[in-house]
Amino acid sequence: MSLFIRTFAWLLAAAVTFATLGPPGLRPHSTLGQDGEHALAFIMVGLAFGLAYPRRRLLIAAAAVILIGVLELMQFWAPGRHARLEDYLVDAATACLGFALAATADRLLSRFCTSSAVASEGPAE
Repeated sequence: MSLFIRTFAWLLAAAVTFATLGPPGLRPHSTLGQDGEHALAFIMVGLAFGLAYPRRRLLIAAAAVILIGVLELMQFWAPGRHARLEDYLVDAATACLGFALAATADRLLSRFCTSSAVASEGPAE
């Protein structure tokens, strides 16, 4: 399962990179608007990487914030694209939210598994 999640996370990162730097006409559009699209994409990236690398979550989150900045700056050299501070702030904040959601899911799952294990042992004799 870990390999699947890691593969999904990297494919998602590649898709977001293409959507960010690729030709504007090939970028997917939705009814969420630009900020909504950015938020959804980067929450998913943060969640995917947070689940894929649970032991290195803080390090990966810090790297993600830096790489999101690099990705935004690379738009200066991408034809038809523009780098905006607002986009970086939305992208970085929502990626961090995705990492926080992954950490919360891990905690809830571990509590559930622990309480299930204790309950299945039955009463002490």
